[in-house]
Amino acid sequence: CAVKAAHVLSEIAKNEEMKKPCIEADLVLTLIPFLESTDQEMLLHAGRAIGRICYDNRNLQEELVKVGVIPSLVRILTDYAESEPLVHVALLALYNLADLDSAKEALSMTKVAEQLVKQLRRAESHERLEIVFEVLQALAENDALKVQLVDAGVPEVLSEILLRLQGSSQAEDACIVKAASDLVVSLLLGGKRGSMTGQVHKESTFRTTVLILARHESGQCKDSLNSDYFYHYGNCLRMFQLGVIHQLLDLLEKHVRSGDTSVQQAALSALQSLAVPVVSKVQMLEEGIAERIEALLRSESPPAQFKLLGTLRTLADGQGKHLATLTGSSRELPSSLTLQNNGCARLRAQVPSVLPLLSQEVVKAIQAAQGVKHLVSMTTSEHAAMQNEALNALAIASAIDLETLEESFKESQLVQSLHKLLRDDNTSPEVKYNSMGLLCRLLNSGDLRQEIEEDKIKDTLEQLCSHSNANVVKEAITTLQVLRGET
Repeated sequence: CAVKAAHVLSEIAKNEEMKKPCIEADLVLTLIPFLESTDQEMLLHAGRAIGRICYDNRNLQEELVKVGVIPSLVRILTDYAESEPLVHVALLALYNLADLDSAKEALSMTKVAEQLVKQLRRAESHERLEIVFEVLQALAENDALKVQLVDAGVPEVLSEILLRLQGSSQAEDACIVKAASDLVVSLLLGGKRGSMTGQVHKESTFRTTVLILARHESGQCKDSLNSDYFYHYGNCLRMFQLGVIHQLLDLLEKHVRSGDTSVQQAALSALQSLAVPVVSKVQMLEEGIAERIEALLRSESPPAQFKLLGTLRTLADGQGKHLATLTGSSRELPSSLTLQNNGCARLRAQVPSVLPLLSQEVVKAIQAAQGVKHLVSMTTSEHAAMQNEALNALAIASAIDLETLEESFKESQLVQSLHKLLRDDNTSPEVKYNSMGLLCRLLNSGDLRQEIEEDKIKDTLEQLCSHSNANVVKEAITTLQVLRGET
């Protein structure tokens, strides 16, 4: 009667009120040995009963892992890979347990990665694909499992799925595309589930990875690199070779037009992550990725523009000798991008960070697109980070071609804005420092020098020589010397 009893229990456990009596009767521990049965009907009912009783009960789930349920679930996936009901039960169980660190550790001792890849390849329904992706996302948080997933061929399967669905207009396919793109990011960077999909990428992890990879490429701190960063580097190259980048751009072009922001953000995060390794940067620039990004920048989507600008900056970072390939797209950047888009502060903050990568030709394009006044207005933003980005961009543009920008600086009252920043006690020391750096550039123009003298900025600089911040004091002394013609 065991099979019938298990069937009855699986039905009883559907009722929320009956879960507690089942737990008090120790039915979970009684059912677990039956997961080793060779009777498929017994496996099905026992698995369903256990899953329903333990659903949303962390203590019971931890107990399941402790008594060895993980190897049994992987065995079911392995031995009965063609049985839809059994595979479904095993996948649901893994989905419910995969967030537990103890479950991830136990799964790292199995060949679950191979079985999940097999299920990805044979999945015919969106529901099956979604649940496998959910399990994979959770497992990708674990370094050892992430390595196993890559070795088992997950990147190749993701590439196949993206390629197969990139032309689809079905909402269900868009969900799968988003899940696949999110998983690309997770395999590249790792991080807790939700951090990637919620904020697109875990910025602290991303920046640390970029820093370490950059040092690795330059021959520094090789001994300090751990396996996570080695695999991030290898995964980027592997996905690049599979053509994932062009597939992501194809998806972006489609979903930017349709306005599907969830897919946009997932694909953009993956794209930016793939641009991190130096070898990827070179190949992406040579294959015209920058031009495709520039075309996408013409969209009306500020979130997409923000991420695309970040990708452009990542691509160009440290690639001075390859920037010639970027110049063509950069020339159109100011007119393509809505610099006056006051509705998106994050986008406005990102624009100046890209400008230092640009050339004299681009400075003229910024001038023609009337972008200078918007950069000047950003210097008085309430956010110090945005102020500093704008000040640095204007200083670099002034060093490249002050003559072109001179008239716009006068019309936008840049000198007066800088003086206001220097006088304001609430201005951060870094903003004051950068404001004076820009002033030194402006002193190379006779007309702007005259404005600086007429606005009596000299008096303010003399007061800043007694500022509490040593860097501000040092810059004030230097700026005074330039103003007096002493240096």
